[in-house]
Amino acid sequence: MGVSSTVSVLDSLDFTSTLARHMADDTLWAYLALAVTTAPPLVPNAALLVTGGVLAARGRLDIVFVLLVVAGSALAGDLLIHRAGRALSGPVLGRVYRGGRRRQLFDWAADRIQRYGVPFVAGCRFLPSGRLVGGLAAGVVGYPARRYLVGASIAEAIWAAYSVGIGYLGGRATANSLYALGLGLGVSAAVATVGGLVQAVARRKARTAARTPSRTVTRSAAGVPAPGAVGAPEAGPAWPVADRAGQTGP
Repeated sequence: MGVSSTVSVLDSLDFTSTLARHMADDTLWAYLALAVTTAPPLVPNAALLVTGGVLAARGRLDIVFVLLVVAGSALAGDLLIHRAGRALSGPVLGRVYRGGRRRQLFDWAADRIQRYGVPFVAGCRFLPSGRLVGGLAAGVVGYPARRYLVGASIAEAIWAAYSVGIGYLGGRATANSLYALGLGLGVSAAVATVGGLVQAVARRKARTAARTPSRTVTRSAAGVPAPGAVGAPEAGPAWPVADRAGQTGP
């Protein structure tokens, strides 16, 4: 089979061509679809984002407006997640603490948000489920909304640039949208894989450190091991939890 025949077959199997034509025919619907599928977490819309970039490369959408819609809607979703974590800290903790793995992940995120602040808020966006877990953890521990906004803005600007940009560059490099889509999805998968590996290594180090026995046991005035010390009964979270008024408590 020659090159031209192969390209023809790939064109016939390009499942984004119909979506691309529909988005190009109705630009308002295209921007709305990008916003609606980007704002909530855990919605797999990588193909749609890449398609938006491809259409922008072909002049059917405005690349600047596509980036603003994608980054803006994602940031709005981040702020809602943070607000939900702060307002619903009790139910969130109750659900998280029913699962051992969820609890470890949540505690890990909450601890690092308080340690590293804005850099971790930005970096957490690129970890598996990091957008949801990081946003809820930041709200539960009472991390300031303005600082969270700074970190989330940096993260979403970078995320939108590469998610849409790879489709845009692919659309400029080739007329076949299937190639551009494959490139975009490949880069997205690579980023997710690297983020998952980083998260796994960091959590393993944290578990190892937690299992390392301490040589001393901190005791209260009554002689009972203090909460969090070796030999003490397990208490609640080791970090402050925000109350409904936006303050933090023990």
